[in-house]
Amino acid sequence: MGKKVVLVWFRNDLRLHDNEVLLEATQKADLVIPVYCFDPRYYSKNKFDNYNTGISRAAFIMETVAHLKQKLQALGSDLMTFTGLPEEILTKLCAKYEVDEVYHHREVATRETQISERVEAALWELKINLKHFIGHTLYHKEDLPFPIKDIPDKFNIFRKKIERESSVRKPFPSPSQISSPQHLESTSIPTLQELGFEDDLVRSHQNDDLAGGEAFGIEKLETLLDPNYPEFKNYSLISPYIASGALSPIYIFHRMYESNLAQNKKRFDRLLSSLLWRDYFRFMLKKYPNVFFKVNGVGNQKEQPEVNNEEILPLWKAGNTGEVQIDELIIHLKQQGTLTYAERRLLATYFVQEISSNWLEGASFFEENLLDFAPSTTYGFWSHMAGVGTSVKENNTFSWQDYAKKLAEQKG
Repeated sequence: MGKKVVLVWFRNDLRLHDNEVLLEATQKADLVIPVYCFDPRYYSKNKFDNYNTGISRAAFIMETVAHLKQKLQALGSDLMTFTGLPEEILTKLCAKYEVDEVYHHREVATRETQISERVEAALWELKINLKHFIGHTLYHKEDLPFPIKDIPDKFNIFRKKIERESSVRKPFPSPSQISSPQHLESTSIPTLQELGFEDDLVRSHQNDDLAGGEAFGIEKLETLLDPNYPEFKNYSLISPYIASGALSPIYIFHRMYESNLAQNKKRFDRLLSSLLWRDYFRFMLKKYPNVFFKVNGVGNQKEQPEVNNEEILPLWKAGNTGEVQIDELIIHLKQQGTLTYAERRLLATYFVQEISSNWLEGASFFEENLLDFAPSTTYGFWSHMAGVGTSVKENNTFSWQDYAKKLAEQKG
């Protein structure tokens, strides 16, 4: 009887800890082949002429992939990296290495699920199964106290019900050793230029604030769990690592309760609330497919502009509105890829109230520039800022001036 070979297709789960896909592969297969694809669809421009992945996040992802590659090599394996379409790359690898099955984590947004479907169809031509795992949320879908179709739209009801009637699973242990074929082909991580970024942009790019990778994510989390951590950032300090999958929300949850963060109840509750909002947005996309990418949301709220004001929209995107707070935040976002959620609320509310343009354009601008972009979270957030979110009570009703004043007071 031949050895069972499983290919693990990494996407937004770039870690060893709490990674059911990788752990089960090591337990069920004789040989494991870890693979990551730099999919060119994520590095092209969208209909708003914004990049799906800007240079800051591209560099962060490359660092995270490189970090995982090193960790896998230390366990006796490797991470094979390729630039191209997964549905083409994975089928070639499966044929070459006689793969029996491919494992991956299931996603919820339309683009991501369509890519999975293409991969699944291509693999099926080879009679190879694509096995789906559920592992991106704090609360597992199977543990929810309601079926997906009955998830409460109101966030507060959703939160109270799952906290009262469900529980967070324990994180999966990291594998201690991984057996892979002896002669995996040598691969390298592409350069930013190879992903399509121009030389001048690469030379001017600089982000020393956050380094990608699982170890750095855990380090930032431990900093955040100090109840005396003095800085203004909270969830946004670790959200880039959650978005890339370098940090597991389940791991974060249990570390929160093991740490002394409960001594600072306000910060503890704020961090937990951010994790629960992330779950809410993902589950809403399961309940209402693609809802956060529709300009009028579920369609029963106020009508939104569907065209852009081409005179003032470029000023907002360039950080040249004349409003100092707004412009400084836009420049910071473009240079560093990070914003606190208070800062995001200010920028999004200003956009909705002053730019007179399709809010999806603003969300797309965040998609290009944020290190922590995740489809459900970023577009779900913007839908509520635009007043068309699924949790009606949380739809934004404040003026951007109120947010500006509050933000200045917090920072002061």
